[in-house]
Amino acid sequence: MNMIVLLPHDEFMRRVEKVRAQMAKTEVKALLITDNANTYYMAGRVFAGYIYVPAEGEVIFFVRRPVELKGDGVVYIRKPEEIPATIGLNVPESIGLELDILPYSQAVRLKGLFPESELKNASTVMRQARACKTDFELDMIRRSGVKHVHVYSRIPHLFAGGMTDMELQVEIERVSRLEGCLGQFRISGDSMELYMGNVLVGENADSPSPYDFAMGGAGLDPSLPVGANDTEIKPGNTVMVDMNGNYDGYMTDMTRVFALGNLEELAIKAHQCSIDIHHELCDMMKPGVEAKALYQRAEEMVKERDLHPYYMGHRQHAGFIGHGVGIEINELPVIAPRSRDILAEGNVIALEPKFVIPHVGAVGIENTYALHDGKVECLTPAPEEISYFDI
Repeated sequence: MNMIVLLPHDEFMRRVEKVRAQMAKTEVKALLITDNANTYYMAGRVFAGYIYVPAEGEVIFFVRRPVELKGDGVVYIRKPEEIPATIGLNVPESIGLELDILPYSQAVRLKGLFPESELKNASTVMRQARACKTDFELDMIRRSGVKHVHVYSRIPHLFAGGMTDMELQVEIERVSRLEGCLGQFRISGDSMELYMGNVLVGENADSPSPYDFAMGGAGLDPSLPVGANDTEIKPGNTVMVDMNGNYDGYMTDMTRVFALGNLEELAIKAHQCSIDIHHELCDMMKPGVEAKALYQRAEEMVKERDLHPYYMGHRQHAGFIGHGVGIEINELPVIAPRSRDILAEGNVIALEPKFVIPHVGAVGIENTYALHDGKVECLTPAPEEISYFDI
């Protein structure tokens, strides 16, 4: 039998209760979920349709495609207008929709199903519920991290003299896909397009992108203005690798730096500063700590070492140094100067204090950490020092 919910029953109920706890805080009486990431969170699979989550009672799965999915609460529909007939007289006082990501026309159509219900934004409800991972989720992210680290361990052996950034990236992509990487870089919110991550060589790391990245790269074409741009890997330049870690629907985020030949002392100093920031912030990361306090401490360390002009970009600077990671690459909490987020048990956070050194390239590391059981666990424990390619 092709069951619609692929999660263990206790895990499914745990997630339902987490969502309902957030619904209660915002006085949402029912949710109608359709976004792929939220659907995957609730069911352990993606399907075309809607998930109706009332504050009390049974969760209903309104399915359009694929056919033959079975399970409690499954109702097949051809169009959303068939939903009210199933709900019957149990019309909620308020209905939550994913207003941050739904097209306007779809939001209007879905609101029309519940003309007597107050419309509320469910995007925040789902983001808050997903911010604190269950042990089941942590295990999935941990497994992804193991494969991510293994792929990075092979990068020095993929390099050959005369390679360009794109040629190296293709080899990394090949190894990643053979290791089981799904290839998808799932992102929430504002339009941000990226293919499997970035490999940035030398001066290209200083090319501003349309996105809030510390370094973006010019890309191969204006239609995708980010990442590798066919720069040859030459002595004295760094190679920053920030590649996809999605191996099971949950992502890890990791950056490491490679180089060919000797580097300027400034680049080495900045890279060590990044490592030191990680160690310092890991000591600070505890439930109840303000996310902005992590940002402030990192900035203090950068200023103490006179590295601020290169911090989180050179020509263009990013406005954050870390972010939550899970089903999507940009979850809560956000480690930024004006963040209102408070760290909590179960948060999974990617820290990425990076630097761009003119004419040399990008340096600094990114790791994914989990806050659980009173400790901080690094889920991407690869060597942190700069690795040098053999000439």
